[in-house]
Amino acid sequence: MASGSRSRRRVDPSFDDERPSDDDLVIDAGDRIVGNGGRRPDARRKTAEDTGAERELRSSKRNHKRRSGGGLFGAIRSLIYWCIVLGIWAGIGVGGLVLYYGAQMPAASTWTIPNRPPNVKITALDGTLIANRGTTGGEAIALEEMSPFLPQAVMAIEDRRFYSHFGVDPLGLARAFVNNLLGESIQGGSTITQQLAKNLFLSPDRTFERKIQEVLLSFWLEHKFTKDQILAMYLNRMFFGSNAYGVEAASQRYFKKSARDVNLAEAATLAGLLKAPTRLSPARDPQAAEARAQVVLGAMREEGYITEEEVKTAMSQPPTKARSYWSGAEHYAADMVMDEVKSLIGDVKSDVTVQTTLDMRLEKDAEKALTDVLSKEGGKLNASQAALVSIDATGAIRAVVGGRDYAQSQFNRAFKAKRQPGSAFKPFVYAAAVEAGYRPDTVMMDRPVKIGNWTPENYENKYQGPVPLAKALAESLNTVAAQLVVQVGPKNVISMAHRLGIESEMQPNASIALGTSEVSLVELTSAYAPFMNGGLKATPHLVTRITDTDGKVLYDADFSSPPRVLSEQVVATMNGMLSGVLTQGTGKAARLANWQAAGKTGTTQSFRDAIFVGYTSTLTTGVWFGNDDGTPMKKVTGGNLPAKAWKEYMTAALDGYRPTPLLGVGVQPAAPPGEPQNQSIGDIISGVFSGQSTGPSTSEYPAAPQPTEALPSRAPSQEYPMAPPAGLPQNGEYRDYREYRPPGDERYGAPVPPAEVGGGPVPPAEVGGPAGSSRPRHTTLLDIIMGQ
Repeated sequence: MASGSRSRRRVDPSFDDERPSDDDLVIDAGDRIVGNGGRRPDARRKTAEDTGAERELRSSKRNHKRRSGGGLFGAIRSLIYWCIVLGIWAGIGVGGLVLYYGAQMPAASTWTIPNRPPNVKITALDGTLIANRGTTGGEAIALEEMSPFLPQAVMAIEDRRFYSHFGVDPLGLARAFVNNLLGESIQGGSTITQQLAKNLFLSPDRTFERKIQEVLLSFWLEHKFTKDQILAMYLNRMFFGSNAYGVEAASQRYFKKSARDVNLAEAATLAGLLKAPTRLSPARDPQAAEARAQVVLGAMREEGYITEEEVKTAMSQPPTKARSYWSGAEHYAADMVMDEVKSLIGDVKSDVTVQTTLDMRLEKDAEKALTDVLSKEGGKLNASQAALVSIDATGAIRAVVGGRDYAQSQFNRAFKAKRQPGSAFKPFVYAAAVEAGYRPDTVMMDRPVKIGNWTPENYENKYQGPVPLAKALAESLNTVAAQLVVQVGPKNVISMAHRLGIESEMQPNASIALGTSEVSLVELTSAYAPFMNGGLKATPHLVTRITDTDGKVLYDADFSSPPRVLSEQVVATMNGMLSGVLTQGTGKAARLANWQAAGKTGTTQSFRDAIFVGYTSTLTTGVWFGNDDGTPMKKVTGGNLPAKAWKEYMTAALDGYRPTPLLGVGVQPAAPPGEPQNQSIGDIISGVFSGQSTGPSTSEYPAAPQPTEALPSRAPSQEYPMAPPAGLPQNGEYRDYREYRPPGDERYGAPVPPAEVGGGPVPPAEVGGPAGSSRPRHTTLLDIIMGQ
């Protein structure tokens, strides 16, 4: 029984002197079997204790892990950890892209600021601004010259930390980057420096490559230039809408004033345009521009640039209303200047200032005169357009109007349009005849004539029989003018016209007497000027001087010593006949109250064009009325609308000046060349009080000279054997006026009348030479009585 109760499991003994190996089974006291084959109580207790300890240790480890990795703080720590990791990798990636795109750019040592497109500043006779021409539309001005509100407004709305950052605002840049990634509306994150970099060097494409290049260029700008220089470049180059680049161009465009003079509200308007120049332009949407300006004012107040009171005052001003296009007749002159500048100095490569001969007072008078006549009578007479040009005795253009409204049409009808002058061409026919020996009292037959296949007709087909040349010119008889062309020779008539200033090509035929060859209004008007100034060439010009920003003179005009093109005898005779056009001929509507004046009307076939060119002793002015498409007007002649507009303009232009006489008017007509002129006191008295030349009765008029097909050509010294005027060489040779300088190198410019009469204001003209020069003129009894 005893043996049955013992365990059948065999237990081998162990040997104390042998060290157990890793593979040996080791049995300690706790493994002994006692009793019913179970372990001893103390061994079981020890095993349970060991097992509980192990469980407690494992539980403690699990609780520690939960405490260390869980909860809010653990999440934050994890987030920070992964952000750091991602930031490092993002930095490495961005750095790689920066290095890659930076390597595609030229070396920084080769970077230069591109030249600002040149501006042409055009000024009037008194220095006032006429217009700016060029890509920018305005000159660059220094930061310290601008209104202080301008930089403040721009910084407040575009870059409040401009003076504290290093070219890039990281917060703004990050915000813009995130918004781009999320596809949300793009918010401005670029600094003023970045915007300038993009404007100077880069395309407007929104790409990652361009943004990186923009940042690199911003760092370079901040390193290369001061903050003030960067801000000045920004304000002078950014686009402000309506073809205006820079604050000066924008200020002139919207407010017609310099950026030096803009007020707070105007500065806020300009700064607001930078967000969307085209959409917010006052010329397009004044209300939108005003709303944006108020946002700018609020930003300026937040930054402490202005007070609440200043904000209220600025916001109370009405929205700026700008015209959709440049307006004003002076812009026709500005366009003419641009055509002339390139021929004078070549391509404009830097900002220049062009001084002109334009008188802004006369310019406004001219524009008003044409507008008044067109408004009152243009509609009912089917006249939609008009043009005017007014020059002084030197050929300086004092006023030019190229059309009814520059904003509607920029085509210059005074300068670029060529039209038939009609009877306004006849003075050149008569001048050639007078030079050939004809006199105002020479009798011609006014009757139907046939010249080849051409039969000239008078207006209304009326004929007067024998008439003196003076009357034929005053009443614009076509048959007489046609006969004169045949007798004097078409080539000699054309030569006379070219000599006086007509530059257009003309056909040498008899019909030239009626102005069938096309000319521009400017050249036609300038060709009348020798009758006004005593026979000197009057080359039409607008530009007197061109200077760069440093004051260096690039061009300096000299029209002070023009060549002689007519003898004073011929001039005096023509003045006497052309004054009759206004006193008793077709130009009566142009008569002036206190001034001696002369001129000629012209009307083309079917009343398509109507012209009047007239002059006093100080100004020669030509006026044209018609339609661009050649549509006939309703019986408008040169003595109608053009003469009325001429009178209105000349009356305003000469207001306040002491009248001066025309050369030769009020004296007996000149005798043919070589024939002595003997005047009695009766002749002088008669001439003074009648204002007409004395001569025999119609029945006593001498017969016309024999027809001459071609007169021999003569050199200037042979044509005009009289002594040249003061200031010209005495050897009989008349060189081109550009070869001369005025005495003492005086500047051409101060208007001087042909003869100063009794003091008072000086007429707006210069005659025959530089300031202070004089020329011989005929003395009348009135002069003697007045002590002159």
